[in-house]
Amino acid sequence: MVDSPANPWLTIIGIGEDGLAGLSEASRKALAKAETVFGGERHLALAAAGSRGRAWPVPFDASAVLNCRGRPTVVLASGDPFWHGAGASLAEMLDGDEWIAHPAPSTFSLAAARLGWRLEATTCIGLHAAPFERLVPHLVRDAHIICLMRDAASVGDLAKWLTERGWGASLMWTLEALGGPRENTDQHRVDLFAEEIAADLVAVAVWARGTQGIPRSSGLPDDLFVHDGQITKRPLRALALSALAPRPGERLWDIGAGSGSISVEWALCGGTAIAVEMREDRAANIRTNAASFGLAHRIAVVSARAPEAFATLDEPDSVFVGGGLDRAMFEAVWSRIAPGTRFVAHAVTLETEALLGQLHQQHGGELMRVEIAHAAPLGRYHAWEATRPVVQWSTVR
Repeated sequence: MVDSPANPWLTIIGIGEDGLAGLSEASRKALAKAETVFGGERHLALAAAGSRGRAWPVPFDASAVLNCRGRPTVVLASGDPFWHGAGASLAEMLDGDEWIAHPAPSTFSLAAARLGWRLEATTCIGLHAAPFERLVPHLVRDAHIICLMRDAASVGDLAKWLTERGWGASLMWTLEALGGPRENTDQHRVDLFAEEIAADLVAVAVWARGTQGIPRSSGLPDDLFVHDGQITKRPLRALALSALAPRPGERLWDIGAGSGSISVEWALCGGTAIAVEMREDRAANIRTNAASFGLAHRIAVVSARAPEAFATLDEPDSVFVGGGLDRAMFEAVWSRIAPGTRFVAHAVTLETEALLGQLHQQHGGELMRVEIAHAAPLGRYHAWEATRPVVQWSTVR
């Protein structure tokens, strides 16, 4: 039987390097009465959990905690359990009256306090279970970044990764055992880092100095993407993204995704994308591009033929069809999307252009024909070299 709201069976406690001494009275009381205490080996030692301690299974599995439902149980996490910790993962599985949390200062707060950084202007990111590429969208000149690290050995790997990408002049601080008696902070230049960190490192901080980083405007340079020529070119990509209107937390269907450039730029705005591409070689390019921008967790690649693939996809907020739209595909998409969904399609063939004209008459929206020419050598001079005109239709379901 689940305990009453006044006495939840699960207590989630944030613990620092100062161990029991840094805990609130409520946290110590919950620890004292707990039958079972879950946490990492370091947490269990800091809390003196003894025989009641249970180390987290690897890989992480919350079922061990859920099996204790109804009995006094404690989960230990570093600092604030709801900032890159296990707190939210557990809370999502429980009713609100089953748990209570007592957070401590997060590693990010402690690091900012040691360095004198404004935490609200600092990027805080967990790299303990994520690739270094997650840093890519955040690496701009003078960016302040605090990273949770997997272990001490990963610090050298991070320094090498940053150097290879033009950020070797950055300053990096190693932050060990913050808030405890073994606390130690050292400053390094990234491309000169050659130390071995003996302790169980928790975090590093980076003051980025080097290249400019990727632009934040729509229409990134084409050469940032791996592609075989099947890519929505930079100017047209900017027009497509303007019509798609990405917002954080929204989902895109990118149909016939090619290189995935539209998906990448959508995800850089904070959304998620489902890139549908029937050719496996191009699907592989999409995966490569997603990984290189640190967006593999935001872009799902479906290697299948449209419209058959649509039946199992989660509903989108926007849909982009970069080419190959026909009446059957349109009807398959239109029947699956909800009112309010934004729909954008490009056409380069006369047949698809004619279809977009018909759809514009039936469903309204905006129809636009774009012709672009670039200066190119012509003998000793230069002349305009035109690309194929593209018709864009955009509307809302």
